[in-house]
Amino acid sequence: MKTKQRLSKLFMAIALTGAASYTLAADNIKIGLAGPVTGAVAQYGEMQFIGAQMAIEQINKDGGVNGQKLEGIVYDDACDPKQAVAVANKIVNDDVRFVVGHLCSSSTQPASDIYEDEGILMITAASTSPDITSRGYELIFRTIGLDSLQGPTAGNFIADSVKPKNVAVIHDKQQYGEGIATAVKNTLEEKGVKVGLFEGINAGDKDFSSMISKLKQANIDFVYYGGYHPELGLLLRQAKEKGLNVRFMGPEGVGNKEISAIAGPASEGLLVTLPKSFDQDPRNQKLVEAFTAKKQDPSGPFVFPAYAAVQVIAEGIEKAGSTDTDKVAEALRSNSFDTPTGNLSFDEKGDLKDFNFVVYEWHQDGTKTEAK
Repeated sequence: MKTKQRLSKLFMAIALTGAASYTLAADNIKIGLAGPVTGAVAQYGEMQFIGAQMAIEQINKDGGVNGQKLEGIVYDDACDPKQAVAVANKIVNDDVRFVVGHLCSSSTQPASDIYEDEGILMITAASTSPDITSRGYELIFRTIGLDSLQGPTAGNFIADSVKPKNVAVIHDKQQYGEGIATAVKNTLEEKGVKVGLFEGINAGDKDFSSMISKLKQANIDFVYYGGYHPELGLLLRQAKEKGLNVRFMGPEGVGNKEISAIAGPASEGLLVTLPKSFDQDPRNQKLVEAFTAKKQDPSGPFVFPAYAAVQVIAEGIEKAGSTDTDKVAEALRSNSFDTPTGNLSFDEKGDLKDFNFVVYEWHQDGTKTEAK
């Protein structure tokens, strides 16, 4: 293991959009909860925060960890890489040794560089880019699967169940969106499905007239989109308005009820790859009741993985008998953990040894059913 005496090579963050602490005791074990409180994908941040905060609350109620309470501190990175770096520096200076986050892969990766250098253990419950854990880091983990798993799940479903003749694969030119889109494209081509268009749009775009014209001209009969719900929601709505009647599919980054609010009836029938619905598992009934008692929605894709991330940190500290992050990391790799998302064990990279994505059909009322 790397020595824990890592020298700081970083200056103090000069900007942080907000931090909120849920307890105030010097001897608590601090866990930074990093992700978007503000910005276009704040809904996903809320999923992560409520899951992590529920785990902190329940673990503290049961006596804490080795006699210490957990303290969750929320940091807002707005899903922006520059703000994520500022947040990571703030976490260093706040003497926080454990992090659940970040959410967007493009924010998680630069933040994780800082955490590894500074001896901070990070578990992301949402970032799916393989690049995050491919660099030989010892303190970086995740409780969600990889795009290298999610992409083939989507590509195989398209090829075997939808059976289109000419697919367009579109992405938002960002690490997460382009990465998952590339994985889908590769799978489709391996399966002999024609990818007639592979092209990027800009995150934040509002008018997709030009893209819709290209889809029509290329005789596309199915569209896969890699990115987040704000852009896909508009693309769905505008495609329907302009008479492009093809089916769309996207990753877990579009699986949000807001997409129905944006796209309306055009969201009906959208295909989405998501972690399985952990809130529907009978074993999690009491936990679901705890969320609903707080008027919180436990169905979001990152709620239970975030809960599991906090649980794994807590149990890792217990098994290590220490809050030394190198020792905790070793405990994570040496043990398995029975969580609401299943029995979790980690490989040398910090990835889960077993994780499955499921294809769902989205409905305009914001609900989903497993696709057949």
